[in-house]
Amino acid sequence: MLLHKLFSDLNISVPAGFENDVIDHISYDSRIAAPGTLFVCINGSLTDGHKYAIDAYKRGCRAFLCEHEIDLPDDAAVMLTDNTSTALPLVSTEFYGRPAEKLRIIGITGTKGKTTTALLIHDILNGAGIKTGYIGSAGVIFDGLRTSSLRTTPESTDLHLYFRKMLAAGVTTVVMEVSSQAIFRDRVYGIKFDTCVYTNLSPDHIGPYEHPDFDHYRDCKARLFSDFGCDFIVYNKDDANAEYMLREASALAQSVSMVKDADYVGHSPEKWRGDGALGIDFSCNFGGIDHRIRLRSPGGFSVYNALLAIAVCRHYGVSFGEIAASLAKSSPLGRFEVVDALPYATFVIDFAHNELSIRSALSVLREYSPSRLIVLVGSVGGRTFSRRAPIGSAVSELADLCILTADDPDYEDPMVIIEDILKGFGDSETPYVCIPDRREAIEYAVSEAKPGDIVLLAGKGHENFQLLFGEHTPFSERSIVKEAAQKLLSSVR
Repeated sequence: MLLHKLFSDLNISVPAGFENDVIDHISYDSRIAAPGTLFVCINGSLTDGHKYAIDAYKRGCRAFLCEHEIDLPDDAAVMLTDNTSTALPLVSTEFYGRPAEKLRIIGITGTKGKTTTALLIHDILNGAGIKTGYIGSAGVIFDGLRTSSLRTTPESTDLHLYFRKMLAAGVTTVVMEVSSQAIFRDRVYGIKFDTCVYTNLSPDHIGPYEHPDFDHYRDCKARLFSDFGCDFIVYNKDDANAEYMLREASALAQSVSMVKDADYVGHSPEKWRGDGALGIDFSCNFGGIDHRIRLRSPGGFSVYNALLAIAVCRHYGVSFGEIAASLAKSSPLGRFEVVDALPYATFVIDFAHNELSIRSALSVLREYSPSRLIVLVGSVGGRTFSRRAPIGSAVSELADLCILTADDPDYEDPMVIIEDILKGFGDSETPYVCIPDRREAIEYAVSEAKPGDIVLLAGKGHENFQLLFGEHTPFSERSIVKEAAQKLLSSVR
C-alpha cells in the first residue's frame, strides 16, 4: 500500500517526497523490521519503541510513525501523531482492508473463565455450521488450524492480520478473549464488537507493569461494555461486580445465574465420572423450560462458563439440542481438559500454576472421590520464586502423591526449582517423587496410575511448547499422555 493512502483518513501528514513509498508490512518490533516496513514506535509499559527506531532503520526500514521527532537520516520518512498506541490499530485495519468490519466479533472479559467460555462458544458455533475463529490464551484457531500467541489479546496489528486471514478462510464470526491490558494498551481500539460477555472479577494483574490498583483493573474491563459499540451483552449476574461493570452499558443484556432470577438459570448440578472421564450435569432453565446439559469438565465454575456460552449461542440462533450435543463432547484446550488415555484412570490437564489455582483444581477433583489424587507440577524457571513454596504447601496438603518436575525451566536447574517447591512441604508425609524431565514425569504418571485414580497435570495447560535454555521446544502434554497410555495398554494385551 502507498504510504499516503495508509494515512489518508487519519489526519497524519506524510513528508513530501515519500507519499508514494510502498509499505508491505507494519511492525512495532524493530527486530522484524525490513525494507518496506512501517515501524510504529509504541511507548509501552516496559520500554519506549522510539529507542529502537535506529535499529529498525539499520534493518532497512525507512517509514516511522512516532509521537515526537527522532534523530534519523534524511532518507527516513517520520510521521507524527499524538498517540501511536491508538494510531497503530487504525493504520493496521486500513492496511489489512478493514477486516473487522466484515466479521461478527464476540469479546469476552473477566478474571477467570474467559478461555473456557470462548472455546465452548467456538465449538458450539462451528458445530452449528457457523464458521467461527478463536483468539485468546489458547492461541489462534480457525479453519482447523491452531497457532500460538504470546498474549491473551495480541497487539493490534497482529490482531487485524488474524482477522484478515480468518476472513479469507471464510470465517464469519470471531470469539476472542479481551484482557484488561488489551483495553488499557489500546490493542482493541476502534473495533466494533457485536457481542460482549462478562464472566467474573477478582483482584489480579495489579503491579508496576500492569494495573496500579484494583479500581483501574476493573474500570479497564468495564470499558468493553460501554466504549466499543456492542449490540448485545451476556453477563454473570451472580458476580459481585456485575452491576458496576454494566453501569454505562446501553446494549440489550441477558443474564445467567445459579442462585438468582435470570434469563438463563442453572440448577440441579450432579457430578459424574466414568470411562476415564468426569464432568458435571445440570439443568438450564430458559423461558420456563428446563434443558439438561452434560459437561466434560468438573466444578461449579464450569456451569457458569457453559451458561454464558449457551446464552451467546442462543442469540446467534443455535438450538438447545445443538448446544447440548456440542457441550457433551467439548473439552476446552488446557482448561480442566480431560484426556482420553486409560479406561480405568482419569487424566486432567489444567493451566493452574500458582497456589490458589492449584488448591482450587485439587479441591474440585477431590469431590469426585478418586482412589488417589495424583498431581504433577513444577514452576517456571528464572522467576516465580515466591510461588514455589506455596505450591508445595498446596499439593502436599491436597494430593495423595506428588510428582515434582519441570515446567518451563529455561536456564534454571529444574532440581533447584523442585527443591524450592519442597520447602513448602514442611512436615508433610505426603509421598512424592522428583523427576526433572517433564516428559519422563508424565510417562511415570501414566505408568503409576491405578484404577480409580485422578491425575492432574498442572501448569502447562494449553501450551504446546516447553521453554528450555531460551528456546521454545515443541511439547504436547496430551500427546505424551496418549502415547504413554497406548504403549502401556499394548504391553499388557
